[in-house]
Amino acid sequence: MDNPIYIAVDAMGGENSPNKVIKGIEIHNSTSYNVYYNIFGNKNIIQPIINKHKILSKYYKIIHTENIIKDSDSPLSAAKKGKDTSMWLSIESLKNNESDAIVSAGNTGALFVIAKLNLKMIEKIDKPALSALWPNKNGMNIVLDLGANIECNEKNLIDFSLMGSALHKSLFEKETSKVALLNIGSEEMKGSNVIKNTYQILNEKKNDLFEFKGYIEGNNIMDGDVNVIVTDGFTGNIALKTAEGTANFITSELKKALNSNLLGKLSALLNIKNLKKFKKKLDPRLYNGAILLGLDKPVIKSHGSTDEIGFANSLKVCEKIIKGNLIDKIKKNIN
Repeated sequence: MDNPIYIAVDAMGGENSPNKVIKGIEIHNSTSYNVYYNIFGNKNIIQPIINKHKILSKYYKIIHTENIIKDSDSPLSAAKKGKDTSMWLSIESLKNNESDAIVSAGNTGALFVIAKLNLKMIEKIDKPALSALWPNKNGMNIVLDLGANIECNEKNLIDFSLMGSALHKSLFEKETSKVALLNIGSEEMKGSNVIKNTYQILNEKKNDLFEFKGYIEGNNIMDGDVNVIVTDGFTGNIALKTAEGTANFITSELKKALNSNLLGKLSALLNIKNLKKFKKKLDPRLYNGAILLGLDKPVIKSHGSTDEIGFANSLKVCEKIIKGNLIDKIKKNIN
């Protein structure tokens, strides 16, 4: 029998919270086994919402606090707000081993700062990295860093390769992790000195965790030839925002074209099955749940504007990485 999993949930962060958070918990709870939720936030608001949904009382506990961190708060002011906000208390429960992972849709900068104040870094990891799922033709990529570090050195990128591969193994146990460095070209001589030096080190030093596949250009990210893509936070964040914007543009323009006239509507009706598959492939809610890697406990950031489906998926990511022993995999391979 599997050990029970306890997920700390910051119920007050993000748009339309705690409504979407509780609905997300209900969705996840209906498909999960032996998972329990420590819900942090205003009980007077949360309990009436829970009463409207099918969540048995044995699966959750509400830890009451009326103080919250707003999206408009700077990371520093959020940290100074005190130790009784829903975000701080949820992370603290991780520190005190009362929860196995934490999920928040709240202020990203505040979450990172408070997590670093409360949790330890994994030994020999210098910088944390923000990683996320990204669809490709054959399945899913892990991409990191997506914004936690603007500048990185060779050791940081090598650490990201190890952590990203450990995350990939935790989520997709039967797949081989294939690492590539995001670069402006596929030739060995291209890129910055940091990129070229990292390439040489990874190319010469074999390991049991992943296969190193060299460089990858931005236009090949979704080809599916690799599944762990490593870069610095500046480049990674721009790549992510560009991909999200492109996906939204394609979806909206296709919808507009198919509804513009009778022929378009008829074409949509005849291809409704394929269109649904296409829409699902580009649905960002299904890839929701970015992980801050490098800390000794799992911290998951749900997109602030996502709905209950997206939040439920971030809870699913939590469950998978706990069951997949993510932190132990990183610690084992970081040497």
